[in-house]
Amino acid sequence: MKQITAKAPARKSPLHPRAAAATVTDIMRPPLTTAGQYDHVAAAAYLMKHAGTTALMVMDAQTGQPTGIITQADIARAIANGKDLNDARVHAVTITRPAVTTTTSIRDAATIMTASHLRHLPVADADGLLGVIDITDVCRALSTSVDVPLGECRHGRTSVSLRPGRRL
Repeated sequence: MKQITAKAPARKSPLHPRAAAATVTDIMRPPLTTAGQYDHVAAAAYLMKHAGTTALMVMDAQTGQPTGIITQADIARAIANGKDLNDARVHAVTITRPAVTTTTSIRDAATIMTASHLRHLPVADADGLLGVIDITDVCRALSTSVDVPLGECRHGRTSVSLRPGRRL
């Protein structure tokens, strides 16, 4: 297990200081904490706790490419299934997730995450893993979007404006 630092430029929106980020590059989080496919699940859980994260990228040692993500939910599921975390390997409890590229829009990433019920997505290019985004990053970026004012909820054709002192 190791920690890698990736260099990805952060972009500022020229339109509005609170405008949503255009691509996943704008919201991804380097540095990453990673685990190898053949590491013990107990070691991954320990690293998650001490890194203060809810997920680790799982890397293929030969290619350097992400092969999946191990999350706290994966570890809880392994425990519920009766697996011994000191014997189980990371590859046995992870699920494969699609990696998005640096040009993927925030909305496209949100669509992928929603459709597949994922809380984390790796961001990669031809050279390998660059970062990770999570559902909190995506929601934060979309909630500060210029086209959806803060305090307004749009659902279909109905628009409900939430104003202080008013009840729904």
